[in-house]
Formats: sequence, structure tokens, C-alpha cells
Amino acid sequence: MDESLNVLGTPLKPCSLDHVTGWFRDGCCNTDETDRGSHTVCARVTSDFLLALAEHGNDLMTPAPQHGFRGLVPGDTWCVCAPSWLEAYKSGRACPVDLERTHKGALKVVPLEFLMEHAFGGAEA
Repeated sequence: MDESLNVLGTPLKPCSLDHVTGWFRDGCCNTDETDRGSHTVCARVTSDFLLALAEHGNDLMTPAPQHGFRGLVPGDTWCVCAPSWLEAYKSGRACPVDLERTHKGALKVVPLEFLMEHAFGGAEA
């Protein structure tokens, strides 16, 4: 696992323990070299963002009980793929992100200033 630091350079905090998220399903947006999707952005999803993902083949709204996934609703937090969040940002459909819970690996894909524009939580810009 890559070093567990957020985009601010401090220890990464859990994104969601209510519905366990993350590449490692540890509740944090941790990553490593096998995480090809870069599940590193801790997002508070909105309906528009969820629809944007679904339009590109990533439906996070539909429950998948066989995987213990209840489906996301607006307001849930979830570790989303950095490229997907960036695509939504470019189309004006990005959702809020928590900088203290977004892994520093997201910065390989998304500029910090883009994340800061949509920051919420303890590290709001």
C-alpha cells in the first residue's frame, strides 16, 4: 500500500465506514500500484455526479447485494476514481470532495486547485 497521506500531506482519514469504501475496502481512499482506477478521491456524491458516472458505465446507484453494496444516494461519501472525478469536473458535474480524506495519489490525475474548488469538511479551502 502507498503511504497513507492525504492531498494536504497529513495522515489520511477514513472516507466512509458506514458503507465500507476504498480500493482495500478499509474505509479509506488508500491505493497501490494495482489500483488501476485510482480510487483516491473522497467524494460526497450528488445526484448529478452519480448520473454522470452512470452515463459512462459506472452505476454506483444500483444496489449489488451479492457484493455487500447497497448503492449510493446523494450525500453519501465514497472513494471515487480520480479520472472519473476529473471527467465530471471538466463537464461541470463534479461533486464535493474532502481533502483530508482524499489520498495524495489523486494528485497524479487531478490538480490540487481543482479539488480545492470543491472542498468540504475540515479542510475546506
